[in-house]
Amino acid sequence: MRITKTTIPEVLIFEPTIHKDNRGYFMETFRKSFFDQINPDLNFVQDNQSLSKKGTLRGLHYQLKFPQGKLVRVLQGEIFDVAVDLRKDSLSFGQWVGETLSAENRKQLWIPPGFAHGFLVLSETAEMSYKCTDYFYPEDDHSLLWSDPDIAILWPQIEEILISDKDRAGKLLSEASVFE
Repeated sequence: MRITKTTIPEVLIFEPTIHKDNRGYFMETFRKSFFDQINPDLNFVQDNQSLSKKGTLRGLHYQLKFPQGKLVRVLQGEIFDVAVDLRKDSLSFGQWVGETLSAENRKQLWIPPGFAHGFLVLSETAEMSYKCTDYFYPEDDHSLLWSDPDIAILWPQIEEILISDKDRAGKLLSEASVFE
């Protein structure tokens, strides 16, 4: 597996080695030893899967008391996946990284604890799966506004964005609770 650092070095792109033959393909999607090199105390405790229609924008979500690291991959379709650094003492605080993930390119994005996460569906539908390092706690669920001009995420242009009321009411970075 090839692991590439992004402009925020803690956010990583994982590209699996794909073994193809006339029957199809095989790839390893997760190996604990790779994560042990990043942080030996890191453990995944929950897997999530979602299906969304074209134009669906989910995020930017994070938990403060129970921060989640996420390893995101797309099973079907294509998304633009985003991580925003919310670690107040970080040199990259308030900066974002975006990567196109698809069933075709098979890339995975590692979003460490301390980041908000969101994505925009670019294909007719997209099914994604992600591993989490902590459980989801509804009482600790926070949303950062996806369109905050101070963060200035360059979302791909899409005809219509579908967004939940919760995400539409996300907080600006200047108002949001962040990681101290």
